[in-house]
Amino acid sequence: MAISPRSDATFSSQKSTPSESPRTKKFPLTEEEIFYMNCRAAYLTVFKSSLENIISKDQLYLALQHAGRNPSQKTINKYWTPQTAKLNFDDFCIILRKEKPTSKAELLKSFKQLDVNDDGCILHTDLYKFLTKRGEKMTREEVNAIINLTDVNADGKFDYIKFCKLYMTANEQCLKTTLEKLEVDSKMRRHQFGNHIEGSPERDPSPVPKPSPKIIRKTDQETFSNKGDTRSSLLSATRKFKTSVSFTITMGANGNRNSKLTEPNLIKAGMQVGSWLTATSASQPCPVNLWHCPRGSISTSKNSSIFEFPKWHKWCLLPVYQDWQYMQSKGCFFLEEDGEIISHQYRMQIAQRSMVYLTIKPLNLSQVEGKPSPWLSVDTALYILKENESQANLQLVCFTELRNREVFGWTGELGPGIYWLIPSTTGCRLRKKINPVTDEAQLVYRDETGKLFLTKEFKSTLSDIFEVIDLDGNGLLSLEEYNFFELRTSGEKCDEDAWAVCRDNFDTKRNELTRQGFMDLNLMEANDREGDPCDLWVTLHSMGYNKALELTEACPFVIDIYAEKCKPKIKAVHMEACSGQLEKAICKSVLSKGDAKVMDGYENIIVHTYSCDTWITSVIENKSDEKVIIHINNELSKNCVNNRGLNIFAVEVGPKSTMVCQHVMPLNERQEWIYYCIYSLIS
Repeated sequence: MAISPRSDATFSSQKSTPSESPRTKKFPLTEEEIFYMNCRAAYLTVFKSSLENIISKDQLYLALQHAGRNPSQKTINKYWTPQTAKLNFDDFCIILRKEKPTSKAELLKSFKQLDVNDDGCILHTDLYKFLTKRGEKMTREEVNAIINLTDVNADGKFDYIKFCKLYMTANEQCLKTTLEKLEVDSKMRRHQFGNHIEGSPERDPSPVPKPSPKIIRKTDQETFSNKGDTRSSLLSATRKFKTSVSFTITMGANGNRNSKLTEPNLIKAGMQVGSWLTATSASQPCPVNLWHCPRGSISTSKNSSIFEFPKWHKWCLLPVYQDWQYMQSKGCFFLEEDGEIISHQYRMQIAQRSMVYLTIKPLNLSQVEGKPSPWLSVDTALYILKENESQANLQLVCFTELRNREVFGWTGELGPGIYWLIPSTTGCRLRKKINPVTDEAQLVYRDETGKLFLTKEFKSTLSDIFEVIDLDGNGLLSLEEYNFFELRTSGEKCDEDAWAVCRDNFDTKRNELTRQGFMDLNLMEANDREGDPCDLWVTLHSMGYNKALELTEACPFVIDIYAEKCKPKIKAVHMEACSGQLEKAICKSVLSKGDAKVMDGYENIIVHTYSCDTWITSVIENKSDEKVIIHINNELSKNCVNNRGLNIFAVEVGPKSTMVCQHVMPLNERQEWIYYCIYSLIS
């Protein structure tokens, strides 16, 4: 098993990177991403959030120092003029682009000019004279603070070589500590800073990050920086809303609604008898084309529409799909540390024009009796895109908008060809948990002879993981299925040679790994580490499990496909972020089906809102040649939760583009929920 623990990366004041995860090793951060990561690290050493503003010269000076700069008073005055009231994070990033980091060589060169004896030290008397009388004068208290540093002062001398080393080390350590905090603090990582957002592991390798939403806190809802030119952007000015539109949608309780999703009648072409079931009456109506047989035998009665059960006779009717061809595949939504969601994606082939019935729903795994599984309430959807000539040219056909309890589906006619199935979830319910679990479950134990075993709880969890990664549901893991698991947990693939070794050492059938073989593979991993469960926990966390072995940050799902005229083929081909093609598909579906409102006086800015029984999605369309900032206020909504986790925020929409603004769902489906949202254009 190619499971590797996360490793620490090297940090420096110029080029620091966050600690790598299996999903980021494959796609190194670009220089632009490293720059923004370091900007936020420096900013968060001074402020609790990137949404806070710099409100004084002292704060600006301190933040620049933490960013590895050594600003003079002249530099500070250049960016903080008498007209400046505040600077935000974007302004801070612009300053850092202009003011390059102070290198150790530059510091040494400055001090060396004061070293009259050329011995690496400066007399305290000379230091006082130079620092309080020349250039940008320091106070005696400020100079005393330097002289009182015991590590770099002795015998009336200041060791500036040690000081420079200490200064650079302190900067690097401060940056490293904050970057590490960002890496583990999911809430902090979910903040989207200015125009930048961390790229996903499967992102376009282009060095220019794509524009992303900009979150602004409530107290700043009318204060933004003008990014038109550098000078004016640094002098933040109070802005007002140009225009606003609002949407009010009242939704009833979903718990008692009638089903909108119905299975085509011809799918259930027959029934066969299965396990015992007590009949509730002397006679029982049954579907047309009933397969009627005593337990253990099969005979048919094709012409009866009603079968008379003997009183108290025990029968169980199971569907037999005769006329419609059936295929199934499983998959999973995984929640990343930064709140991004990734999932499997599929190619489907339809050989001839046919009626098709598609459904997606959460996969029901083994459960503790009386304890509901959190992922079963996660919303799921499937977007179907037609491949025209190439994978890059995909056309939205439909999505599963009809619902029957936890099942979402679509019925319609599809022509022959290749289709892409892209699963989606809004992120309203699949999200980071606020209260982490502190008690850690036991994964392995030793018997009295010292032999290592997997605990019952861990074996049950591994069995569930096996169910999730066994995509075709045949009870075995192929190399392709196993490699989706490997990419998720270690970022690496298992090649044919390694698979052959696995086949020789663990239980397999038809060149596929059995459930027992998968268990033994994990036991070997524990034995290789002499019982240390560290690597096993990396696997579990990657698969969405917490320390109590609860599946809280993933949602396994199952896709069912029925075709009337031909056998559909489905194959998982990718596991990547729910963005890109999915974002385009959602925008197209909302623009075609949703209600549109034009910003008064700004006909090129349109807000589209689509609502179904389960969720509401809004998309902002910007037809103008300029980027726009839209302020969103959900404070008056009731019994609602959105995928951003904020009631008030703002998004930046690029010119000639559309973007998904937010998804909203009810907190409690059994109660009425009211969506009331105000969209305001910022001047």
